[in-house]
Amino acid sequence: MTSSPSRSPGLHRFAVVCAAATLLLIFVGGLVTSTGSALAVPDWPLAFGKLIPQLEGGVRFEYGHRLVAGVVVILTLILAVWSWQAEPQRWVRKTALAAIALIVAQAILGGITVLLLLPLPIAVAHAAIGQALFCMIVVIAAFTNPRFAADVRTAVDERRPALTPLATVTTIMIYAQILVGAVMRHLGAGLAIPDFPLAFGRLVPPFTSVYVGINFAHRCGALMVVIFVIWTVVRVMRFYRGEVGMVGLALGLVALLLSQITLGALTIWSGRAVLPTTAHVAVGAAVLATSLVLTIRSHAIGRLAAVPEAATLADRLNPAMEPKLTA
Repeated sequence: MTSSPSRSPGLHRFAVVCAAATLLLIFVGGLVTSTGSALAVPDWPLAFGKLIPQLEGGVRFEYGHRLVAGVVVILTLILAVWSWQAEPQRWVRKTALAAIALIVAQAILGGITVLLLLPLPIAVAHAAIGQALFCMIVVIAAFTNPRFAADVRTAVDERRPALTPLATVTTIMIYAQILVGAVMRHLGAGLAIPDFPLAFGRLVPPFTSVYVGINFAHRCGALMVVIFVIWTVVRVMRFYRGEVGMVGLALGLVALLLSQITLGALTIWSGRAVLPTTAHVAVGAAVLATSLVLTIRSHAIGRLAAVPEAATLADRLNPAMEPKLTA
């Protein structure tokens, strides 16, 4: 197989690097919260009035977060410029430009968070935009892959249920769950219910404070996410097994979800130990991005299946992807 000449493999690889750097940024941001270092550097954009402060205590985590954020800003700018020059799909180019807007907003919110001493709405908005930015760059990485459209090969089958609405709801629920988790984390309510899987030894805890309420809401949201992810994956495995890319995404989603549940349990059992607590934040982002790519891919499959000549259209999208026999 050879890649389509209209796509740039280099751009795809760079987008993957950008996605990895953004996930690292989310991990380091979670590390700041997990270690209680959010206000270790009290000013912004400088740090104690300097470009490079003395790196000790929580300053290491907070200043490290700023450094990684700066790298991601630079990478995102390069990705947007490169996409505009080399990517044939107009909407992908626009997505890359939107990523710049998001990362600028993210930087501003991060500064406001420090200057206003961690106001809850701003801190949660900062987390929400970080997740959205990661998803956006992952989508760019997926759609700049020269093999993406070639893997979408479907036949019209009116008997199989639509996947896109279910996958969309699943993705929205995962994002909402992450936002509830951000509220819980910034309220310091992660251990408001100290046991798991029960809550104070019960299925439903006594609601003695708002902290218990938000913690239990996060647990209920996790249960709903598990149900919808399983529902989505089962539908993929039953009706879309011919789509190799979809099967891989579905299996990856299950693996990430199991890891996320395990990390959530370890976070409670360890009394919010830094590593599982921080990894829980990063893996949650990976779950969201995987579900989003699966949703978008299911939409692409649905559009092809709506065309009577679906297979012919798929071939026409990537004429260079078919193996050629040589004498």
